[in-house]
Amino acid sequence: MTTTPRLLDLAAAARHGEDLVLLLREANELYQQGLEGLRHTVAARFAGLSTRDLVAAANAAGMPCDASQDRDELLLLLALTEWEMTPAAMAYSEMAEDAARRGVSLIPEE
Repeated sequence: MTTTPRLLDLAAAARHGEDLVLLLREANELYQQGLEGLRHTVAARFAGLSTRDLVAAANAAGMPCDASQDRDELLLLLALTEWEMTPAAMAYSEMAEDAARRGVSLIPEE
């Protein structure tokens, strides 16, 4: 099963009262895997661009950045901008927001 269908399944299961922490952990891992996969795709797509052109592309995509950031950071920002618009990322965000409203988070309280 690919990332998107599994994240959608996890989001649906979370709404039905299953163990939210376990579902959120798996969903977070899938979110990170999906983002990393897209980062590689974006890196290949923008391989020939200069850092200045990457800054311009990121700014045009609505991700504020500047020339002081290194190439890897800029590529990650571009990937993140694109990733956040995917059904998988949206399902994860909705799931995490719903979990937070129920007092469940992957970040331990101090």
